Amino acid sequence: MSLSRLCWINGKLTNNNDGAVPLLDHGVLYGDGVFEGLRYYDRRVFRLREHLARLAQSARALELALPYDDATFGAALDEVIAATGIADGYLRLVVTRGVGDLGLDPRSCGQANAFILTGAVRTVGEAARRGAAVIMATTRQSSPDQLDPRIKSLNYLPRILARLEANRAGADEAIMLNPAGFIAEGTADNLFVVRSGVLLTPPVTDGALEGVTRAAVLELAQAAGIPSEIRSLGPLDLRTADEAFLTGTATELVPITTVEGRPLPACPGPMFTQIDRAFQELVRRPASR
Repeated sequence: MSLSRLCWINGKLTNNNDGAVPLLDHGVLYGDGVFEGLRYYDRRVFRLREHLARLAQSARALELALPYDDATFGAALDEVIAATGIADGYLRLVVTRGVGDLGLDPRSCGQANAFILTGAVRTVGEAARRGAAVIMATTRQSSPDQLDPRIKSLNYLPRILARLEANRAGADEAIMLNPAGFIAEGTADNLFVVRSGVLLTPPVTDGALEGVTRAAVLELAQAAGIPSEIRSLGPLDLRTADEAFLTGTATELVPITTVEGRPLPACPGPMFTQIDRAFQELVRRPASR
């Protein structure tokens, strides 16, 4: 079975064409569900515990009962990884609300559906991994008092609209602002900027996802003695940064070369290079699971 066709659904490893989610599933109808993207290195999922904890948090926020416990999800992920025959790769774990009526009310839904997909995912093009061009999107990220972005749900409409803006501008990624005009994150990744030797990233209260890779970068910076702060950032902070980069499970670490056509002074910059090297070492450690 080819990698792109491999699927685990509700306890069964199968071909994804044979494991279809029903059309009346509210995940299909309304984007009512949660997911996690996971990377595995040397056949081990990177920071599995953190990913499953975030999945459970998102599900609790939606009052969605997960159909399996962490041990079962972990065993399923291991089963899929073994079936791929590939040492390093990307997995998508999805839990949908389940089959219900055409109305919005989730009380009509039965048991949730869970599935795991395999395959490549590109948040930026392969060429852009050496330096991504970004724009500021006009589409805004919701503030936490409207819709908390820490809920990793299946509904990505604002991010899709922002990505369309990037596509039209010929950019690799769009940076989203919150309603107050502060930087939140990219459409599928967190943002770091470097100013005067300090590593900066927006807080979750400004609309940033509590990224697993984001947390790893902050830990690596602390271990290396790099000054870092989580604080609000405006567009000017990015436009006048010494260097900047994106982070995410699918993205890993990608340096930013231009912001709305304006080149940054360094890409990749020295701080990015140092942290990226440490990150690549981290994901190969057995304890990283």
